[in-house]
Amino acid sequence: MRFAVVGSFGFLWDTGTVYLLRPFIGLTCALLAGFFVACSINWFVNRIWTYGHISHGGHVLTQWMRFLSANSLGFVLNRGAALILSFSLPFCEKNPVIPVAVGAIIGLAANFNLSDRLVFRADRAKSGKGV
Repeated sequence: MRFAVVGSFGFLWDTGTVYLLRPFIGLTCALLAGFFVACSINWFVNRIWTYGHISHGGHVLTQWMRFLSANSLGFVLNRGAALILSFSLPFCEKNPVIPVAVGAIIGLAANFNLSDRLVFRADRAKSGKGV
């Protein structure tokens, strides 16, 4: 449940980044940057809140990179849907919040499963919580 709450805030950070950067770098680049910003903030909040009860062994940057890597499938699903909608429906191109929301919903399950199993798994095993 906490992962979904963080993801909901991630949607806001993502959407805000897209709207902020779109006039300067275009929709495609803004969509890419928005995902990276939201993914990075989500990792940090998940680390301290969602998975704060487990031991975080290893270097913090290593875990962040594992999080980005684990969320790469979610990235493909999320931004793939967002880009398809943005470039096939004029309404979605003018209102990026719609394709960003659709992409977030599509990528959520993949991001949770891969993050839970690949990013925080080893740390949880050390704390005795198991998978």
